[in-house]
Formats: sequence, structure tokens, C-alpha cells
Amino acid sequence: MEPSPDRRTRRDRAPGTGASTPPPEPGRPPAPPRPHRATARGDADQHVPREPGRGHRRSRTSVPTRPGTTVGRRRRSGAATGPRPAGTGRAGDDPALDGAGHPPDRPTRRRAALASLGLAAAASATLLVAGLHGASPPRSDPADRPLTTDEAERVAALRVTNVRDLRAGVRVTAGAGRDRIELLGWVDWARPLLYLDVGGPGAGADRGLVQATAAALLVRPAPAALPTPARPPLVPPPDRWRLREPPAGRGLAAVRDLLLGLGADRLDPVARDGRWLRRDSLAGVPVDVLRASLAAPSGDPRPTLWLDRDARLHRLAGRLPDGTPVTVDLERADRPAPHPVDALGGRAGQPRPLTDDEADRLAGLPARLRRAGGAAVTVAAPLDPSTTLHGVGTLNWSTPSAYLTVTDDDTGRRTLRRAGPGGVAHAQASPDGPGAPPLPTPGGLPLPTPGGLLTAAARPPTDALDRLVEAALRAGTRPPDQPALRIRTDATAGRAVDVIEVPGGLRWWLDRAGLPRRLELRTTRNVWIHLTLTPTPSPPKRADSRKVGPSDAE
Repeated sequence: MEPSPDRRTRRDRAPGTGASTPPPEPGRPPAPPRPHRATARGDADQHVPREPGRGHRRSRTSVPTRPGTTVGRRRRSGAATGPRPAGTGRAGDDPALDGAGHPPDRPTRRRAALASLGLAAAASATLLVAGLHGASPPRSDPADRPLTTDEAERVAALRVTNVRDLRAGVRVTAGAGRDRIELLGWVDWARPLLYLDVGGPGAGADRGLVQATAAALLVRPAPAALPTPARPPLVPPPDRWRLREPPAGRGLAAVRDLLLGLGADRLDPVARDGRWLRRDSLAGVPVDVLRASLAAPSGDPRPTLWLDRDARLHRLAGRLPDGTPVTVDLERADRPAPHPVDALGGRAGQPRPLTDDEADRLAGLPARLRRAGGAAVTVAAPLDPSTTLHGVGTLNWSTPSAYLTVTDDDTGRRTLRRAGPGGVAHAQASPDGPGAPPLPTPGGLPLPTPGGLLTAAARPPTDALDRLVEAALRAGTRPPDQPALRIRTDATAGRAVDVIEVPGGLRWWLDRAGLPRRLELRTTRNVWIHLTLTPTPSPPKRADSRKVGPSDAE
């Protein structure tokens, strides 16, 4: 039965195009039917077998048929139903055809939009979490805990580390309110030495400069200084230093003991009773804040320590033995070598035995002194906290004898002293009398006798200054005791000298010619007093041998 022309036309044309379908090639089986895909409406099209001679039609459903699409373009998945605008399809398109010749499915615009929205949501969530993390405060460290082994060992090495670093800048605040004192300067653990400027509203009579060792404390009062302390001069002023012995456990003595006690030449025992408090940073250096006991003298059994990874202390907060709160800040990069004052022994040296040349110069000292005849003398003697003497005089190694006029810096009291082989005599001088005894006169003229003081009754020296003058006179008759040590090279009055220490706490400053330029004595209060010697022609020997009497001292 021949198909009608209409049916032949529909068979020979591609659905929806009006173009003829090419006949199958000879010997090639026809292509199998393609399955239908589910619609965007959610209802799957049923598979309808092809009818011979007819195009494949989809089964009808109760849902209105979707409008046709243009050839070569797939339909939008999930597009809204309803009429499409005119002109979207071609003439002759059959909306019932299944589009068997359509290309394979591609991601739809809706899927692309959904994927884009998902990526945007994920990115927003990531940014939100990051923003919340950045805006939230940093996680606080856990509560205090016991020290670890490493932390305890660092505390034990703290004092040795200070000695290894030699010295550091220091700022101390002790007390609070109107009683607060502030100290600024340096601590030298290698010597050891403390050099500070004292200020603050509670400084009082201590305002000024301070130098201290573990055994002695000297002050240079400056009542008119500014309340705020400043860095002391590296080379301290040479005069007006006073010996002080403040009560132990309070004030300057307590600060001195605390600072110098932060140095030791061996490790402390490892104590495990400390606590780790938190982490901190001082001057850009990360530190651990610890509470631990120290071997240094302090009124606080467990001060708070700011300690870095190298066992260097940067801050200490605690209490002095009298309960005064104290804070110590150490500036580890500020470490010049402070110069000790003469009363504390002057610059540090490297003691060693004498060379042969130095030993010969010391042994020939008596002969050279007798040839020199005499010397002008200048006295500097901080004897005790209430007596600081300075004065001038003459010394004669030919006689031998010495005559001095000394003044107490604190009271202004003036005293005449004469020393010789028979002993020492003291006489109070008139306040309006001459401030110095006469020096030897050129031409060998006799010396006048101020106040009638000529020679002393035989009595031993009464203080350290008398012992120093006696040692200077004795050197004209016999050489200093041995063994002797060379302490250092120094200079005085433009002359290079060797500082030589002999038994008895005496130091001779000998120039290259072997003449003494200074003689020092270490007192029982651990300070040095000295006579500065300037060789002069020897005065003639006196014939008057009267002893000192009350009328002579008037």
C-alpha cells in the first residue's frame, strides 16, 4: 500500500526543519531509537515506539504542550510554562516532536546560576569565618602553671648571665606617692659597682649621685638638682663625695643589695616552686613573666621576673625587706663601663706579680725619697659617715716629719696635725687661722711655727689618716713590704704611673723615675683615702724639739 504524499513528505523531512532526511546507507543497520529524557517539569516522558512511516510523537499528558524551539537549540530546563513571545520558533516547527536530532545535553543556565550561587555562598562563608577570627580578641594564655624544666633552669642561670654580660643600664622605682624615689644609672656586676643618680619626691638628703660596692656606699649630695633623675656622667666628679652607712634593708642600702645581688659567679640551685604567669614583650624582646625565688637579697621571697629565652632579666617587681614596693628595669644594650671614684679604688685592673724592673724601682724607693727630700701633700680622706677630711701640708723624708692642716667637710672644723718618729699630735686650729701650713721656702729658710705646734708626744696614730702619714714617712727608711702586685697603669698630673699594692692595704703610685705621686690606704670601712705627693726641695731640719702643750694649740 503506497503511503499518501502527505505522509511521505513528513517522513522525508527532518522534524521541525522541513528538510529531507537522507536515506540510510546500503548495508548499514538503522540507528536504534534514542530514549527520551525527563522534562524539566519533573514528569518523565514515556517511551513511544516509532510507527512505521510516521515521525515519533511524544505521549500526551495533561500538562499543556511546551512551545517549540528553534532548530539546533535545546530547550531551557525548568523554564516557566506559558506562551513564548512571537517569533521565537520557525515556521513549520512541530512542538510535539521529541527533537531526536538534538545534540547531547549541556549544563543549563539554571545549573550554571546555581553553581555560581553555591560558589559565592562558600566564598562568603569563608570570608565570614576569617573575619570573625580576625576580629575576635587573641586567645588568652592559659592560667598560671608550674615552671617547666627549661624555665626553672633559666631562673637558676639568671645571675650568672648577668655577670657574663658584665653590666647593664638600670632604672629603679621604689615606693609610691610622695615617698617614691627614682634611680637611674648603671650596675656593673663584674666589678661589682653601682653608679646612680637619685631623684624623685622622696629622695630627700640622698638626692644626687651615688656610687656603691657591696661593702661601701658613697654619695655626692645635690639638693638643688632637678627632681627627675638623669644619666650620671661617665667620669664622676672627683670631689665632695661622702661616705654613708644607711640602715640595712631600707632605702639606698636595700636597693644596692638587690641590684648587686643579681650577679653571681655560679649557677643557683634549680628551684621548682616558681610559677609561669604569662608571655609579654619589653622593648621588642619576647619574655616569659615568672614568679620565682632568687638567691639575691630581697624582701620578696618570690618576685616577679621578666626573663627572655637567653636567661637575661629585663624587669623585676617585688618588695624590699622593709615592704617597700620596688620595680627594676634593666636596659641590656646600655652597658658602658662606669669609672669608680678614687675612694672606691679607681679603675679596675688586672693584678699580677711585679716584673724585675718594677721590683727594683720599689726596692730603691727609700734612697730616692731621701734624695728628693720632701713633698707637698694634698689630703682626701672620707673616714666615716660623719667625718670627711680634706687638707694640705708638707712631708719631709729627711727629718722625717709631716705637718698637715685638715678640715672636716661636714662641720667645717679645722685641725692641725704633726707626725714624726715619736708619734702624732693633733691641735684644733682657729677658724680664722691660715687654711694651710707654710710650704718649704726656697733657700732653706726655717719654717714658721703656726700655733706653736712643733712635735708630738709619743702616742700611736688615732685614725686612718694618721696611719697613712706614718706609712709615707716610714718609706724613707725601709722599702715597702713584700709580696707586691702591680694593679694597673694609671696617670696623675699628666704623668704615667704604675699602681703597686703592698701588704697592709697600701698602694704606691710610682712614676717611671721611681718617685711616688700618690699613696693610698684602704680603711676598715672599705674605702680608700689618699695623699697626693708633689716632690719639693727638702726644708732644713728644725732645732726646736718642744712638745705639744695646751697653750701651743691656742
